[in-house]
Amino acid sequence: MFVLLQDVQKHSVHTLVFRSLKRTHDMFVSDHAKAVALDDQSYKMKMAVKMRAEYKPVLHMPVLKEGRERGPLHASDPYVVFYYASPHYLVTGTHPYPSAPGVALTAETQMQKMPSEAGVHSMALALPPAQARQEASRTAASVAEIHRHAGAAERSHPPQHALSLMEGGTKSSGLLPRKAPTMPKPQWHPPWKLYRVISGHLGWVRSIAVEPGNQWFVTGSADRTIKIWDLASGKLKLSLTGHISTVRGVAVSTRSPYLFSCGEDKQVKCWDLEYNKVIRHYHGHLSAVYDLDLHPTIDVLVTCSRDATARVWDIRSKANVHTLSGHTNTVATVKCQSAEPQVVTGSHDTTIRLWDLVAGKTRATLTNHKKSVRALVLHPRQYTFASGSPDNIKQWKCPDGNFIQNLSGHNAIINTLAVNSDGVLVSGADNGTIHMWDWRTGYNFQRIHAAVQPGSLDSESGIFACVFDQSESRLITAEADKTIKVYKEDDTATEESHPVNWKPEILKRKRF
Repeated sequence: MFVLLQDVQKHSVHTLVFRSLKRTHDMFVSDHAKAVALDDQSYKMKMAVKMRAEYKPVLHMPVLKEGRERGPLHASDPYVVFYYASPHYLVTGTHPYPSAPGVALTAETQMQKMPSEAGVHSMALALPPAQARQEASRTAASVAEIHRHAGAAERSHPPQHALSLMEGGTKSSGLLPRKAPTMPKPQWHPPWKLYRVISGHLGWVRSIAVEPGNQWFVTGSADRTIKIWDLASGKLKLSLTGHISTVRGVAVSTRSPYLFSCGEDKQVKCWDLEYNKVIRHYHGHLSAVYDLDLHPTIDVLVTCSRDATARVWDIRSKANVHTLSGHTNTVATVKCQSAEPQVVTGSHDTTIRLWDLVAGKTRATLTNHKKSVRALVLHPRQYTFASGSPDNIKQWKCPDGNFIQNLSGHNAIINTLAVNSDGVLVSGADNGTIHMWDWRTGYNFQRIHAAVQPGSLDSESGIFACVFDQSESRLITAEADKTIKVYKEDDTATEESHPVNWKPEILKRKRF
């Protein structure tokens, strides 16, 4: 009896163990099935994310023919669910393009919407079939036309001939020769000749300004003096002392009997020409002041400095109205005009900035130059200006600074630019050369390299400043041989004696 009871107890224990093991096995199977399902979903999601990250830019393209032959795509397929569910989707994180140069991106242009397959086909069918032929036969009628279409045909067709494509994609029977753009014929200008050399300064002559009445002109020099000269005779009228370093800029007011000067001593001075004394100082620049200009219609003075800023001053109160910050290196030149942009600056950081005078902020930044911009000039009649740099002279259109053309060939450090109403642009360089250009076409019609004065070294051949007088019949230059040279047009020259050496050669100007 005891043995039988023992066997029953063992059997019940075995039953309990078996049931426990079976329950554990069932839980394992259930958990394993859940894990497999979760892994499958996780795998599908990982693959979908990978496809979206790596192939998203091309997933809007139509399905290939081979793909259609394999069978229809199902919504359960992870490759399809995310990409073919909607014919339109938004592409972000790519490189959006603004509508035009200098136009900021808006919320609408930063988000690009890709067209559907049907939209792409309808757009392709709407294109004119003879567009390639129109591009090939187009010839520029002017410089503006040349620049508007520069490089379009070259990028889309071989350089010698343009192949016209028909609607079916076949080549046309004729090969149309394409005419290369040519420079328009420049206006004839008489050559300029040296007729006076004025001595008197004991150092480099760094700056020049002509007074509005065209009776005298003023120069600033490295000898720390400002000298006033009679324009007709070239004789010295007056010397002003007060600066303790090189005088880098001078300007004569058209609105009051004041002369303004600036120098490497960080000082900006206002001289009363009735008493020949300094009546105001404008304090604020932290380093040498390289240039200054007066606003033509309001009592405002703008100076620029080696401290990488330009400052706007109220002439009467001496208040620093604005500090124009943004350049990252020396601001070498500044110009003012009554129309927008009212202030333009050029810097050793290779950029030109157009400023909003009211707000005191940058209106536009021109980054086309590759080297320091040391010279600017405003055209007296056209709404344009030019900038000088060792890489090129560039012409720009106001008010937004749209690029017009390059004037190439003056391969030196250009310190100064001047232009008159007849369209004669003058560039003066550190090596003592002066180039004369036709403003409209950019044709270089004369090159001058005047000899240094006796007793000077050849290395002292440099042009630091140049300006036309008020009649625009005389050109005055400030030079490194401590002299002031005056040039005038050759009255005896004619188009027959000095013909324009011009051929309708292919334009070699670059866009930037």
